[in-house]
Amino acid sequence: MLTARQRWLALLVLCAALLAPLPADAAERTADQRLVRNPVIFVHGYNADPGVWGSLREDLRASGYADSELFSWGYDTHRSVNEVLAGRLAAYVEEVRARTGAARVDIVAHSFGSLVSRWYVKFGGGTATVERWVSLAGPNHGTSTAWACALWDQACRDMTPGSYVQRNLASGDETPGAVRYATFWSHCDEIVNPDDSVPLTGATNTGVGCLEHNDLLGDDATSAGVRAFLAAQG
Repeated sequence: MLTARQRWLALLVLCAALLAPLPADAAERTADQRLVRNPVIFVHGYNADPGVWGSLREDLRASGYADSELFSWGYDTHRSVNEVLAGRLAAYVEEVRARTGAARVDIVAHSFGSLVSRWYVKFGGGTATVERWVSLAGPNHGTSTAWACALWDQACRDMTPGSYVQRNLASGDETPGAVRYATFWSHCDEIVNPDDSVPLTGATNTGVGCLEHNDLLGDDATSAGVRAFLAAQG
C-alpha cells in the first residue's frame, strides 16, 4: 500500500504530465480538429452536367475532403438565371446545409454556373450562407459568343453583354457581403470573349495562362489554386 508521501508524489507527477505542452505534431492535429471545413457545391456550366467535376473532386478528396463534403448540383442550363435557376440553387444549398449541419458552404462554378451562383449570392440571400465563391472561366461581364444562340435560348441571352442579368450583377458592388471571391481566367478562352470578362472587382483574380475554356476543369495548376483558396483561413 502506498504511503501518504508516495500518493502525494504520484499526484504531482500526474499533474505535471497533464500540464506539459503537447508535441508539435499533436498540437497541430488538435488545431486541425478545431477547424470547420465547409462542404463544397460544384455548379457546372452551359450544356454540361455534374460529371465535368471528376478531376477536381478527385483532387479535393486527395487533399482530405470526404465524399460527404462534396456536392455537384445538376440543372437545366437552358433556363433563366434570375427567374428560375438561382432559386433552385438556393433550395439546393439549404438541402446541403441541412444534410451536413454546416452553417455555410463554398461554391465552385464553371462558365454559366458562375452567373447562376452569383445571382444567388447577390440577390438570393447567399451572402449569409456562402463563405467562398470560385468562378472558373465565368462570363461574368458577358460573352459575345452567346449571341450565336441568344435568339432561341434564355441562358444564352443572359450571357450576352449588357443583358438584364449582366447589368444587375455588375451594378453596385460586384462582390458583396463577407463572401470571399476568386476567379480563374485564360487569355486563350475560345468561349468567353473578351477574356477580361471573367475577373471581378474585389475578387482574387488569377490568370492561368493559355488554356481553352473547358481545360480549366482538369488543369493541375488551376486545381491547386482552387484548393489553396478553399483552404485559406481568415
